[in-house]
Amino acid sequence: MSQEVSAVREDGPRIGGKRLLCESSIDVRYPHTGEVIGTVGRASAADVGQALDFAEGFRCSLSRYERHRILVRARELIEAHADEWARLITLESGLCLRDTSHEVRRTCDVLQCAANQVLVEHGGVYPADVTRSGGARKIFTVTEPLLGVVCAITPFNHPLNQVAHKVVPAVASGNRVVLKPSEKTPLSALKFADTLYEAGLPPEMLQVVTGDPAELVGALLDDPRVSMVAFTGSSTIGKRIADRSGYRRIILELGGIDPAIVCDDTDLAAAAELVARGAYGNSGQRCTAIKRVLVQDAVAEEFTELLVEQTRRWRSGDPLDPATDIGTVIDEAAAKHIEDAVAAGTYEGAEIACGGIRSGAHYTPTVVAGVTPGMALVTDEVFGPVAPIVRFADDADAIRIANSSRYALSASVLTRNLNRAFDFVTGLHAGNVNIAEVPGYRLESMPFGGLKDSGLGDKEGVVEAMRNYTTVKTCSLPW
Repeated sequence: MSQEVSAVREDGPRIGGKRLLCESSIDVRYPHTGEVIGTVGRASAADVGQALDFAEGFRCSLSRYERHRILVRARELIEAHADEWARLITLESGLCLRDTSHEVRRTCDVLQCAANQVLVEHGGVYPADVTRSGGARKIFTVTEPLLGVVCAITPFNHPLNQVAHKVVPAVASGNRVVLKPSEKTPLSALKFADTLYEAGLPPEMLQVVTGDPAELVGALLDDPRVSMVAFTGSSTIGKRIADRSGYRRIILELGGIDPAIVCDDTDLAAAAELVARGAYGNSGQRCTAIKRVLVQDAVAEEFTELLVEQTRRWRSGDPLDPATDIGTVIDEAAAKHIEDAVAAGTYEGAEIACGGIRSGAHYTPTVVAGVTPGMALVTDEVFGPVAPIVRFADDADAIRIANSSRYALSASVLTRNLNRAFDFVTGLHAGNVNIAEVPGYRLESMPFGGLKDSGLGDKEGVVEAMRNYTTVKTCSLPW
């Protein structure tokens, strides 16, 4: 029996810290039942202009300590109501409470990490008398916020944490942001903005526009007051944004078909548990989810049996039930896409070892055996809880298969041999390589980002993001 769903939440864009009343609205639905759980106002291109007016005309005068305290206070406010936050994210995304509770904790980590970094000056001091042409001067650098406004565009799969990873480093650096969250999961983004306002953030530093992505993103990208674009989403959309962004900074965090490489010397039972966690967590809707399981020939059959055993333990059901291990994907259309991708794999000769059942927006955790590297199931990103098993002969073969993807975000290597591990670290084309961990392992402070169709090599993560959201001014003194 489904858990009770709360009353419909009516909300809308935030401009100047106030809710904007719009002529029309967008429904936000609970993917598990299809119920409308909220509505948000549909902002227009003119509203985007108004948001940029508020942002562009403001210059942050907050001290480092004041910014630090705002971020700490925001973290405290979220922690005090963590269960409410998790429930809201579950209602708009269909992710189970286990996943959304983890997302809330991660968001608090983002806030605390940024609060700590605000107190650190990344500038430097350089002597000038180190060359023949130098003199008795001192050179120093300081960091400053961008001259223009930051445009942040976030996806549905992490409705709160992705917003935090864009907004928090930007405002921590003294920038002004216009945020366009996914129209499918905008409620937690709006609540996050209100929390920052309550914590003391000047409303001019954060505007939120909700509505049709084509209209809003187009208006943002066409406005010269936007000096930086930070986008997380599909590679196709990311490339379109890059083409349209022109002469401005851009950070793209795009898709991935991340491999987990299971070597013949690893603990297979532990590897099966790890692969299940990496493939099915967050309903498989992560750019860093395991989307290819490369298994050495000698242990492939045994590992497949262990992974099937692990997979059958995952309880799929009502996302609001605390006993549920995996909720829905974002909507029924997404679940049908996963179903079709797996079916296409079976037409090409693969075999469903377990799972493969769709009901509405639910898709059960699925193991697919007999997959070859050229199948669409592992060349195109399948954004769901599917673990396709591809066999490899030796380490060189594994590296070749892993690197054959047009994506290069993250990878996982499961081996007990340190020399093998370092060979994989060196040989794999990926922005992140984790040994004996899932590809998606990360701290909120660490550099994170991919290559090829996964991104341009610029990194997210609080520390790197704060550098990307600032400019360096070099000064010199005559003594």
